[in-house]
Amino acid sequence: MAPIGVTMHIQENYVIIDNGILQLTLSKPGGIVTGVKYNGVDNLMEILNNESNRGYWDIVWNVPQGSGIFDVILGTEFNVILEDENQVEVSFTRKWDPSLKGTLVPLNIDKRFIVLRGSSGFYTYGIFEHLDGWPDFNLDEARIAFKLRKDKFQYMAMADNRQRIMPSPDDRLQGRCQPLAYPEAVVLVNPTNPELKGEVDDKYQYSCDNKDNKVHGWISMDPPIGFWQITPSNEFRTGGPTKQSLTSHVGPTMLAIFVSAHYSGEDLVPKFRNGEHWKKVFGPVFMYLNSSLYPGDYKLLWDDANVQMQTEVESWPYSFPISDDFQKSEQRGCVSGRLLVRDRYINHEDICASSAYIGLALPGEAGSWQRESKGYQFWTKTDEKGCFFISNARTGDYNLYAWCPGFIGDYMFDVTLTITPGNVIDLGELVYEPPRDGPTLWEIGIPNRSAKEFYVPDPNPLYINKLYVNHPDKFRQYGLWERYAELYPDNNLIYTVGVSDYTKDWFFAQVTKKGEGNAFLQTTWQIKFKLDEVNKNGIYKLRVAIAMSAVAELQVRFNELKTVSQPRFSTGLIGKDNAIARHGIHGLYWLFNIDVKSDWLVEGDNIIHFTQPRCTSPFQGIMYDYIRMEGPPKEDV
Repeated sequence: MAPIGVTMHIQENYVIIDNGILQLTLSKPGGIVTGVKYNGVDNLMEILNNESNRGYWDIVWNVPQGSGIFDVILGTEFNVILEDENQVEVSFTRKWDPSLKGTLVPLNIDKRFIVLRGSSGFYTYGIFEHLDGWPDFNLDEARIAFKLRKDKFQYMAMADNRQRIMPSPDDRLQGRCQPLAYPEAVVLVNPTNPELKGEVDDKYQYSCDNKDNKVHGWISMDPPIGFWQITPSNEFRTGGPTKQSLTSHVGPTMLAIFVSAHYSGEDLVPKFRNGEHWKKVFGPVFMYLNSSLYPGDYKLLWDDANVQMQTEVESWPYSFPISDDFQKSEQRGCVSGRLLVRDRYINHEDICASSAYIGLALPGEAGSWQRESKGYQFWTKTDEKGCFFISNARTGDYNLYAWCPGFIGDYMFDVTLTITPGNVIDLGELVYEPPRDGPTLWEIGIPNRSAKEFYVPDPNPLYINKLYVNHPDKFRQYGLWERYAELYPDNNLIYTVGVSDYTKDWFFAQVTKKGEGNAFLQTTWQIKFKLDEVNKNGIYKLRVAIAMSAVAELQVRFNELKTVSQPRFSTGLIGKDNAIARHGIHGLYWLFNIDVKSDWLVEGDNIIHFTQPRCTSPFQGIMYDYIRMEGPPKEDV
């Protein structure tokens, strides 16, 4: 039997689109998702909420030096873009003009919704435009939020090993929870589900890297229904594959985040100045619905959502959006090549850059992609031979960037690539020479842009999320920053090269310690190592790769903590990643290359002191990625 065609009913205040599988109700002309009817349930959206607080696009913006303004985007004009039995696409626009200066963000915003024949779901995408000469502003956040019925959707899933029955939003009311160090985190003391008593609820425990954030959502128990958000491409998200964002959390809330400063700080806030023109398409994302005959069969619905996700990924870029601003496959281009790594201190032959992340982003400097916030990015991973193929890149000018697990630093092909419709640019063999001056004397950690391989303690038994017990992501437990002082109550961390094990003896974050009253104390870590001899005519090199910094500073001293007041090296104040509080294990990547004079070192026992002096909060600190000491260069390499 052929699928029923798509129909649309336009009322005074609503637009109802029906394809026989689901019925989507949108406010008119606001463009708010007020209702989703599916599988016998009249509305999957939270009917206890005001209609404007169910399914909506929103932004946070400000004028330069101003405070953030939260804005649920309500359209002022409704248009039918396409209506036939196979597809309905509708538009809700809000246009800006100078009379609105200071009251609305200076953007033209076009929200689109699409329902296809035979499709168990609906698509939404947005087109944002800042015209020449319009006022300056900052775009702190852009996203879509869906608020589902709390009486039905109680099981959340975002990965094979990250899914669970969730607390109710009522569990966060006074008397049912105990607030913790920041508003997002609470301990459930009297939850509606007694099995959750004593657990921590914190939305940041469900954050996810862009590269892993393709499908997440909720399952209703009665009837068994899944409501999923599928994001088939990261091209319109800011910050590249390792940028982290929120997903689903207590509400039940489901988010599609396109722009945010989470785990990065102000570096990833797009700032529009001097009347620059900017236009960007966010989405489409797919809201997928599925159902089962078997209550409680969460795995079946989750597995089906993953199959649908793969279908959406393979269909990208979609052929059906009508807007000319969304480029179709034939309008895009591709880049191919092979990436090799050259490090003669490791191998006299070039090394295949296996499993490297390689992608296109706006022209900049090596590594600038992770702070890029206005354009599109297109990433892939190399195969075991270092070969790569970046498909379906939008037309425009880009640089090619890469980073390779196992090697420090960032690669950039320093020729601007111009993508035109239908072309394939074959770059042939490319060679990345990571920072290296001399042989490795010792190293701590793995160059992977994460602190995950270091020692992550068990949580305080009073602050447990049961999902992360015996879980590879144990760093997502609440309050781990307090465990450092418990492990080192009187002293600080001392790591002895050749004796210590970084998986056990290097704490995952160099954090502050609680002092008297409301004071916090700086911490100084020591790295002890031996040198049989010191080359008095050479320069040594200390390379420190940082996986995250939260309003912190790294000061480095050599064998002289008590005798030299000024450090030999300081990063200065860096980072607003806030990944310590938000259970992130990494934020933005930093690499510091420190020249070490031979007279700072001695034959025999040496100590390097790492001091983090900024200490007004428990959440200030540094997560290290990798540390390496190199000897002076050798002439025969």
